[in-house]
Amino acid sequence: MAVAEGKTSPGTSESWHGVVLQTLKRNEVRLVPYVPDRVLTPLIKNLHADPFFTTFATAREEEAVGIVSGAWMGGMRGAVLMQTSGFATLANVLASLAIPYQIPLIMFVSERGTLGEFNYGQSLVCRTMRPVLDSLAMEHHTITRFDELEFIADRSIKQAVTTQAPVALILSPLLTGGKIFDK
Repeated sequence: MAVAEGKTSPGTSESWHGVVLQTLKRNEVRLVPYVPDRVLTPLIKNLHADPFFTTFATAREEEAVGIVSGAWMGGMRGAVLMQTSGFATLANVLASLAIPYQIPLIMFVSERGTLGEFNYGQSLVCRTMRPVLDSLAMEHHTITRFDELEFIADRSIKQAVTTQAPVALILSPLLTGGKIFDK
């Protein structure tokens, strides 16, 4: 559980966020726009600290997808970071931009709406996210175990680039520790 709670060395491959950072770097994914999220904060902080990456917050998830799509057309690889609720806004931009124009968009989605979630809206989006991805015929993987993270993330990025198709990597609270709910 220490890995899920982030009690390992920050930015190293001994933490889930360290593995994601190193996998992005190894695959030349340099641009990482995001919508701020408490679960993704350790990853976001470490991306900002590494000069390899261009990392910045966006106002909405659709904006981040548009930025990564434009970067791909200009020759740069990118990934978008968001939480489950942010995914709810993406069906149109995925169906009208990323999929038909064959943008190898890599999305890391911190999963909310499960395992003790208190916010009903998060739960609804969590239950609909995978069916929406399936209806778009979009590759997606839910990562629950640290020992599978590097393999799934690395292979998914490689597949997205070679097939020029987007992929969603859903980071389960079993991996990240999820959001801590204050009493």
